[in-house]
Amino acid sequence: MSAAGEDVWANPPPMSGADVRAKFLEFFKAQGHPVKPSSSLIPTDPTVMLTIAGMLQFKPVFLGEGKRPDPPRATTTQKCVRTNDIENVGVTARHHTFFEMLGNFSFGDYFKREAIQYAWKLSTEVYGLPRHRVFVSVFQDDQEAYDIWHDEVGVPKSNIARMTAKDNFWAAGPTGPCGPCSELYYDFRPDRGLNEPDSLGNDVDLDDDSRFIEFYNLVFMQYDRDAEGNLNPLAAPSIDTGMGLERMAQILQGVPNNYETDLILPIIEEAVRLSKLHESYASLEGDELTKTRYKVVGDHVRAVVHMLGDGVFPSNVGRGYILRRLIRRVIRTGRQLGIEGDPAKGGAFTTIVAQKCIELSHFKDDLNVERARIMDELDREEGMFLRVLTRGEKLLSDMLDELAPGAALPGASAFTLFDTFGFPLELTEEIALERGHPVDGPGYEAAMEEQKERSRSSATTTAMRATAGALQEVAKEVGETRFCGFDRTSMSGLKVAAMLSDGEVLLRASAGDDVQIVMKETPFYAEGGGQVGDKGFLRTASGAVVQVRDTTKGVGGVFLHTGTVEEGSVQPGDEITEATVDARARRRTAAHHTATHLLQASLRKVIGEQTSQAGSLVNPDKLRFDFTCKAAPTQGQLSEVEAYVNSWITAGTALEGGLLAQTMPIAEAKEKGAVAMFGEKYGEVVRVVDYPGVSMELCGGTHVENLGDIGGFKITACDAVASGVRRIEAVAGPVAMDFLLKRSTLLSEVQGALACQVEDVPARVAALQAELRAARAAKAAVQGQLAVIQAKAMVQDAVSISAHEGGKVLVGTLAGADADSLASAAKGLQADLGDASAVVLGTVLEDGKVSIAAAFGTKLVKESKLAAGKFVGPVAKKCGGGGGGKPNFAQAGARDSAALPKAMDEARDELIGLLGGRA
Repeated sequence: MSAAGEDVWANPPPMSGADVRAKFLEFFKAQGHPVKPSSSLIPTDPTVMLTIAGMLQFKPVFLGEGKRPDPPRATTTQKCVRTNDIENVGVTARHHTFFEMLGNFSFGDYFKREAIQYAWKLSTEVYGLPRHRVFVSVFQDDQEAYDIWHDEVGVPKSNIARMTAKDNFWAAGPTGPCGPCSELYYDFRPDRGLNEPDSLGNDVDLDDDSRFIEFYNLVFMQYDRDAEGNLNPLAAPSIDTGMGLERMAQILQGVPNNYETDLILPIIEEAVRLSKLHESYASLEGDELTKTRYKVVGDHVRAVVHMLGDGVFPSNVGRGYILRRLIRRVIRTGRQLGIEGDPAKGGAFTTIVAQKCIELSHFKDDLNVERARIMDELDREEGMFLRVLTRGEKLLSDMLDELAPGAALPGASAFTLFDTFGFPLELTEEIALERGHPVDGPGYEAAMEEQKERSRSSATTTAMRATAGALQEVAKEVGETRFCGFDRTSMSGLKVAAMLSDGEVLLRASAGDDVQIVMKETPFYAEGGGQVGDKGFLRTASGAVVQVRDTTKGVGGVFLHTGTVEEGSVQPGDEITEATVDARARRRTAAHHTATHLLQASLRKVIGEQTSQAGSLVNPDKLRFDFTCKAAPTQGQLSEVEAYVNSWITAGTALEGGLLAQTMPIAEAKEKGAVAMFGEKYGEVVRVVDYPGVSMELCGGTHVENLGDIGGFKITACDAVASGVRRIEAVAGPVAMDFLLKRSTLLSEVQGALACQVEDVPARVAALQAELRAARAAKAAVQGQLAVIQAKAMVQDAVSISAHEGGKVLVGTLAGADADSLASAAKGLQADLGDASAVVLGTVLEDGKVSIAAAFGTKLVKESKLAAGKFVGPVAKKCGGGGGGKPNFAQAGARDSAALPKAMDEARDELIGLLGGRA
């Protein structure tokens, strides 16, 4: 059929995005594909930061590492986030950060013929695409797929394109499963006809985005590529496909781009409703820049809402940084569009647009459960970023004021804004250009590189100072170290397999030398999963003793026992007759590690199941546990958390499987409800630390055999460490007993000092605090009265100004005033002197620091264009400080009290000069 043939689909009935999704899943369900739920945007695959494709949840099955489902088919709609093309979002018709990928999968079941026939039937019969408008591509060497498309499906040769491996051959990596692809394209402009055949015999250019859109990709996994690059046929070839929901919606709704489908346009229109600059999206016809900005808002809000819903929290690292960057792009773009919050619907504008996104989402049931947290996070992030913008804009304005007309803002200055205030370079460039100043981009990059170099040079390398090259050679020769210390703290019959020092392989070390010793087996735990490495000593058959102060894990799973040779000498091949871990430190560390598991279980009971670990540190002296929490836990909640942990300790539940614990396939562990520890990477077989009925987690650390062995647990602190992340510090076991004993001793000392019973201490302290507050208030009142008296006496020193009728200037110092009294005195004097007056007062505070206050009358500000906020800063700067404020009143602080008299004299002269001299 010719591409230029009759267009039987000139006026297609529109199909909603929800219908596109439903018809896909219904079609494949009817073909024996169970509908599987979308996996989280936080993947279990450690090789990717976010879920980027529908096949990701099935990757272990495709790689032969996971159990094949029964039946061996599946269909899904998977939420995905990709940010590699973020700069193209809104610019092109179909680039997104968040999108839904519809997919059908075969795990060693059907193959090319069925996959191709399913794709054609779905596209042309279910979705009703005109056959002559559907083009397909195949890998240039895949004659089998070409023949199926042409001979069996009936696609004309003119509508089939052969493509190279760059476009049509999929691989999971340099080795492993791989295979050719076949893609389906829709032709928006069949009127353009065919071209002269290219080098591969194709009649059209499917890369022409102005004409074609690729909407369905079929991957035929049929080979296993070995280390030599050979393609060996798989015994059970599989199918992995992906259809872009947004792309198919664009085709079936007959709109010019994905953004104007019913999946995204309502979000954009909600943003337009909030704008003070635009009446409607339709009114922007021809204004592509503004339309692009609205598309960015529509796209990014979808991404941040679903990322927050799946438990990603804004931060400055990893996927949290991606989330924060997207949120800040939304806010910055919204400002350019004149969008502000709507008090009738809530504060931050991001929360308003997010609510529209949730209403539209296919995953709204899950999002509604997290709605309050999503809104809290967006509100908090928008508030934080707006404060960043406020601070940064003020500093940037001052920087630009100092530049000559047209001069470039130095790159170092732009970097200071970013490094100190988090002010984005793009925003710096935008504001600077508005005022006629370019930004020195190379200078910015140079400043960034200098900062990175400083960070690199100052970073500690802890125990592992060996160069990657030397360590890799050792790892290659020795292999991964086997940890044998779960149920023991001492071993014999070991050997020194290798030694390193200062980045070099070492052949001999004598008394006094620092060394890193490698063994094939060890009872020493290497730092990981938040648990610090073991310390102890090694003794050789020749009598050498090495004091081990830390154990870490290097490349290839090699354990590095870092320490100092105390006696004798040691060399590779020496027999180690005794490798002994500091048992006391190990027991205390194990108690703290097990306590973190109990703490997490307790937090989930008290705070809620949405609480998850965000980091931890476990050592012999304490534990530190970071967790996600939208609001600070109350003291009552912390007491309840503590009570749960201690009740479990008292119950004395034993570790399932003893100190060696259980190992099982990761899929089985997750099915049983095991919780993964933050920051850990897991293989297919995992260790499960299970205290039945209390806590079950995937963990490779050391633990107590019975919860009763912990002895006790006490929370010592709970603080915020980042937006939405809290940190609990606690002690367990003997350390908890020491902590409580010290607290008891301290309380006895307080009781003795206050001369009261223990139970009366809180009331006595409260009474003393009330007395102290009253004394401070009385002192402040006296200082205020003194300041008023001094101020009244200063009125006679006011200087009249000739340029302003009734205008006066008064500059002077007050003795014995505090900052608040000084401010009240300045405002009072300005009111007494009239609306055309200016008052600047200074004082030396009790701690030797300086406070300066300026009050300018409204008439004076209006007529002279002077502002208290801009005047007081330079005065304070002369005293080693700074500050500012509003046009009518401002206050500043400084350190150099000796410079105050001169600074005030100069301020008086300057102010009189600026306001027209003496009357």
